[in-house]
Amino acid sequence: MATVVIQKREGKNGMSYSIRYAHPMTGEKKYFKTLRRYKDAQQEANDLRALLASGNVPRKRDIKLNPLTFSEVAAFLKEEWRMRHLRHELSSRTFEGYSIWLSNLTRTFGSKMLCQLTEEDITEYRDSQIEKNSVVSANKYLRVIKYVFNHGLKLRATLYNPVKDIRLLSEKAHERKRFLTPSELVRLVEAASQGRTKKYLPAIIYLGAEHGASKQEILSLKWSDIDFSFSERGLIHFYRTKNKRERTDFLMPRTKKALIEWHDHLKLKRKRVRITEVNSDHVFCHIDGSPIKCFNKTWRSVCDSIGIKDLHFHDLRHTFGSNLLMSGASLKDVKEMLGHSDISMTDRYTHLTINHKLLTQTKLAEYYANESLQ
Repeated sequence: MATVVIQKREGKNGMSYSIRYAHPMTGEKKYFKTLRRYKDAQQEANDLRALLASGNVPRKRDIKLNPLTFSEVAAFLKEEWRMRHLRHELSSRTFEGYSIWLSNLTRTFGSKMLCQLTEEDITEYRDSQIEKNSVVSANKYLRVIKYVFNHGLKLRATLYNPVKDIRLLSEKAHERKRFLTPSELVRLVEAASQGRTKKYLPAIIYLGAEHGASKQEILSLKWSDIDFSFSERGLIHFYRTKNKRERTDFLMPRTKKALIEWHDHLKLKRKRVRITEVNSDHVFCHIDGSPIKCFNKTWRSVCDSIGIKDLHFHDLRHTFGSNLLMSGASLKDVKEMLGHSDISMTDRYTHLTINHKLLTQTKLAEYYANESLQ
């Protein structure tokens, strides 16, 4: 902890409180400032300790602080991003993504003065995001917070950066590998087939577990992307905005059945209330055609009902990839069927390739056995 002391002094005009500190590099005693109220001196001393702990020292007194809230700095930053987007220095996807993360952060830190946020505040927020979402999400928020503080330094909304030494976490070390076994998947679908979700949630689950579809791919799916009659099996087309990858799969039998049941249910409900036209072609939508935007609450409720803990919807993609390998597919097959742009993204499944090797060796043993009999 940095050495900061408050010295009480009595003068002609009453009490005053002088703040002094030890320079973190030289140990030299330095004067900081004097205040009339002890409470104000305590606050300044705490801020000074945070500044020194970050490896910085107070700036020269002619550099004045321009106190701004987090939301005010965020607004300036977003405008800079908007201009960079107009100059084609930021893609639409990057600009929209940054704006969403920034908006979420503003809801948490918006009213707080940027200069009063500490390293502890940021690390606590980062850790809460790990618990609520994932290390990947926590890193994205931390990156945007770093952008806000860097911009705040330009605006002199703060004189030090408490996040400069907070490192991004290793996403590889925290990579989720949770997946469902075939029997767990059956239990999950059975639970989803109860209550108000029974008509659409099974289809959503099967798309994730049998086709490796992400939440974005599922919620943006349209009926025009599905051909139930193609070669008896049916075809489905996915587009992943994250990496702009497209892929087309044959429909898995259970997925096809669940999608047809949902299609027929929508058709019947609309007929009953005499809806002849809808505004969209989205597969997962309300009866009037407006897209379903989120099903997080329903997902958690179904998982809790059968005692499955800590299962993210994205884990269904891991379920798809893991069970593909265990059924005999290669890593290259998994890469293509998950729509990964690089084989390194599929590396998390390498620990499961032993089953593929066993299948290959079994076929080799059968081959040797048949050849030796001839």
